[in-house]
Amino acid sequence: MDPVLFQQVLTYVAAGLISMGVGGGGMMLLREVRAGARRRARLAGNGVVVRGGQARADSGMLRSVKRLGEKMAIQDPAQISTIRARLIQSGWYNREAVAIYLGARGGALILATGATLLTVPWALSGIGGPAAIAVAGVFAVAAILGPDQVVKSRRRKMELEYLEGFPDMLDLLVASVEAGLSLDAGVSRVSEEMGRRYPNLGAHLRFLTLELRAGKARKEAWTAFADRLGIDEARALATMLRQAEEMGTSLGETLAVFADDMRAKRMLRAEEKAMALPAKLMVPLILFIFPCLLGVLILPAAYKISQSMVGGG
Repeated sequence: MDPVLFQQVLTYVAAGLISMGVGGGGMMLLREVRAGARRRARLAGNGVVVRGGQARADSGMLRSVKRLGEKMAIQDPAQISTIRARLIQSGWYNREAVAIYLGARGGALILATGATLLTVPWALSGIGGPAAIAVAGVFAVAAILGPDQVVKSRRRKMELEYLEGFPDMLDLLVASVEAGLSLDAGVSRVSEEMGRRYPNLGAHLRFLTLELRAGKARKEAWTAFADRLGIDEARALATMLRQAEEMGTSLGETLAVFADDMRAKRMLRAEEKAMALPAKLMVPLILFIFPCLLGVLILPAAYKISQSMVGGG
């Protein structure tokens, strides 16, 4: 092998490894900065500022998607209720959320059909037939599964927030009840405190407060609250409150025991994540850190060998 070409290859490999390491570190730093900014804004109670032009464009797009969803609306009330429950668990509480969701699915299918039609000349040219079919298949799968995956991703994110904030909510509720407040007044007070750290959980507590003030039965209101959250802890809390009300047991002691159980479960989840961390680190270790370490160890020796080869030649 030509020594000059060998040096060029080494230079390119070193530059690629350095770029890979700097890029990975930059992405991790940017992610941490964004997460910190969102956390500080949430703790400060500030919302996201949207420019007027962008807000108008987003509202116009939503109106178009909503009209499309209303035209293709499902007539089965049970199916509409199921979709609305999924959207509420994902954090979309608007009455028009079902129409927007159906419109998004229809718009995705229309866009996928148009993109597939654009690949027809490419497929008929005889050059990229299999590739065009594969691209059309990707468009079809994205159109069919894309909206549902967005809803599922949002729902998983909401569930993580609910699971993280549920023990804190119970601690505040126990403190409120032991201070002499009733359960309904304690829920109203806790919803104000939870809104800054866990805004979505605080919104569900405010919905619960409004239902209780409207005269809904307590056990029905708590059951609806658990259905909106969609987590087992909320269902267990609703069942526990119903049983405590029926049996006449002390509500403060019952909530205290339940809060201790929730804190123990949160600690177990944290320990489980800590135990799974070494396995999760294997992929970035192999893809990013190990090649850079290998390059640092081997490239100097390879450079000296290439220099000796050039000098000897």
